[in-house]
Amino acid sequence: MKYCFFLIFLFSLFATVLVASADLVIYTYDSFAGEPAKAIIPKFEKEYDCHVKVLSYGDAGSVLGRIILEKNNPKADIFLGIDANLLPKALKEGIFQPYKPSNISRIKDKSLIFDKTFHVIPYDYGAIALVYDKKYLKGKPPASFAELLSSKWRRSLIVEDPRTSSTGTAFLIWTIAVFGEKGYLDYWRKLKPNILTITKGWDEAFGMLSKGEAPIMVSYATDAAYSQYYYKSDEFGVVIPTEGAYVQVEGVGILKGAKHLALAKHFMDFVLTDAFQKEIPLTQWMYPVTNVPLPPVYKYAPEIKKIVSVAPSEVAEKLETWIKNWADMIASK
Repeated sequence: MKYCFFLIFLFSLFATVLVASADLVIYTYDSFAGEPAKAIIPKFEKEYDCHVKVLSYGDAGSVLGRIILEKNNPKADIFLGIDANLLPKALKEGIFQPYKPSNISRIKDKSLIFDKTFHVIPYDYGAIALVYDKKYLKGKPPASFAELLSSKWRRSLIVEDPRTSSTGTAFLIWTIAVFGEKGYLDYWRKLKPNILTITKGWDEAFGMLSKGEAPIMVSYATDAAYSQYYYKSDEFGVVIPTEGAYVQVEGVGILKGAKHLALAKHFMDFVLTDAFQKEIPLTQWMYPVTNVPLPPVYKYAPEIKKIVSVAPSEVAEKLETWIKNWADMIASK
């Protein structure tokens, strides 16, 4: 009898291990792993009677680097947070397997689908902007990229590193969209004295802005809505330079070699449901990709009147060179 109980115990222990190993593992960036994940992930867990592990490793660029290092023995099933600028590197490294969700038609604007092979699908989008804290800014904010070069803004700007940050990459490409491939390095050379620091990711940059270490950072156009929602104030101001706005689209994909493929496919479908998309505006502070209603506070987000861009094919071909040239110039005295 004891032997039978022992066998039953071993079987139960083995079953427990199997259940525990069935967790869906999502790699993402730090800001999504906070409030957005807490609002969204429990809904998926309840619907599919599963457990999800959300692990973050800095900004999206850092997460991508980790996944590439692990690609021969992937430890995650999903990468959530990659954008159109990081996608070429990811596809070159072969980290994703394609999957087209059954509800893909819910995406309101097909131009948001930045990967026509469906290795990645979009889940949100937003415009990059210059964000300033009114408590620490002296005078009117710069209205353009040209005004940002003024000596009055010396050591006043926090930017994210394009080698490790998707926001930083987007800002670099934004300057290329405005000044061209021949002019962007000259712009950065002139901007360099006005940069206080270059952070690895958005979270670190926002922390410094909030502490008043510098009055301006590269962030997103919805930050003014964020300020109204949480603080009922206009503490954070937003500038979309007169030269035009740059729009960043973020996506999610299934990693090649995912150990829980069926659950990963369910999650990809879930991303385009109202349960996921309705949480985006007030947790992620980006725009949803489906036609869910926006909260009233979004009226404080500035209108995007002009959009500038760089052809995706050109980004895919030249981004590594652009980043290397930027790093060489920034490192020079």
